[in-house]
Amino acid sequence: MSEWIKRTMAKEIRARIKQYPILAVTGPRQSGKTTLLKTLFPDYEYLSLENLDNRDFAKEDPNGFLQQYRTKTIFDEVQRVPELFSYLQTAVDKSGEMGQYILSGSQNFHLLKHITQSLAGRVALFRLLPLDTQELEHAKKLPANYLDACIQGGYPAVYHRDLDPTDFYANYIRTYIEKDVTELIHIRDVNTFRTFLGLCAARAGQLLNLTALANDCNISQPTAKAWLSVLESSYLVFLLHPYHENFNKRLVKTPKLYFYDVGLLNHLLQIRKPEELAINRLKGNIFENFVIANFQKFNENRYQHLNYYFWQDHNGLEIDLLLKNANAFDVYEIKSTQTLGSALFKNLKHFIELVDPQSVRPHLVYGGEQALIRSNVQVLPWKMLEQ
Repeated sequence: MSEWIKRTMAKEIRARIKQYPILAVTGPRQSGKTTLLKTLFPDYEYLSLENLDNRDFAKEDPNGFLQQYRTKTIFDEVQRVPELFSYLQTAVDKSGEMGQYILSGSQNFHLLKHITQSLAGRVALFRLLPLDTQELEHAKKLPANYLDACIQGGYPAVYHRDLDPTDFYANYIRTYIEKDVTELIHIRDVNTFRTFLGLCAARAGQLLNLTALANDCNISQPTAKAWLSVLESSYLVFLLHPYHENFNKRLVKTPKLYFYDVGLLNHLLQIRKPEELAINRLKGNIFENFVIANFQKFNENRYQHLNYYFWQDHNGLEIDLLLKNANAFDVYEIKSTQTLGSALFKNLKHFIELVDPQSVRPHLVYGGEQALIRSNVQVLPWKMLEQ
């Protein structure tokens, strides 16, 4: 078994353990939350509320429960006992102790609901997503090319236990995704939901048409909306929204759909090997998803609270990723090709002309290996993504 891969977020969590009475770490199942917290805080007692005895104790006698675990305790899967949150508020307000409790959970919807209601102002909230490229590179685990990286994905178990990605993702869908979804909303036909997952995967990197998605799955639009919301709250997919500032153009206002992990995305698309991905018609979409998901991970891991967008007008001119800073736009064009040609820079040049005199820092992310400056554009190889 490989040693633990150091997580970038560890620095940010350590910095806030003395500033907040409660820390909360959410994220998808198997993203490494428990391992991270146990490694960072070996002096804290760990308690899983998946355990029925622990859960019953917390539900039936919350005051007695918190008397027994009055400080330096990690409560894992804490959303299992929603009754506990108001008692946690009372406990930390009474003690005034910083870092008194650490909460962890995988169902974002329930956990955030109770944190907002009971613990606002008392908690530093973190989202731990699957491994990003920099974490894998520092651990000397990053595959040599992006095709392999996209097949393997970023879930730590694939690297810690040298698991076959096909086996891991097949089991992940059965044991975690379907389990969480059936708990959050009532689904009578799991096969229909599997079809829905596959249809979402086929639309990764594309504008989200919820009506078409529902029709293709033979479900109602409200059902499709509810199912998509659960996938978002479970940290499996996210929506990238368009930037709306109007530069005298009619702009697209529909979000685009992405997966946080491209290993899972490829598995849902029945792409099992790098050579299959290399010739797949969706390769460009998958590479774009890979890059944008990594920027989302960097944002969470560094606790930067940045808001990313894409930009597209009704003529089809598009910027794949956009970050508006106080003084400039950071814009990214994303292409899976390993060969640089002048056509790759067309949209970036158009955007620079469009927003003039506002300042733009243009970037091109591609599937090659060399970092360089071309046509005043910073060209970034897939291994050297940066913010």
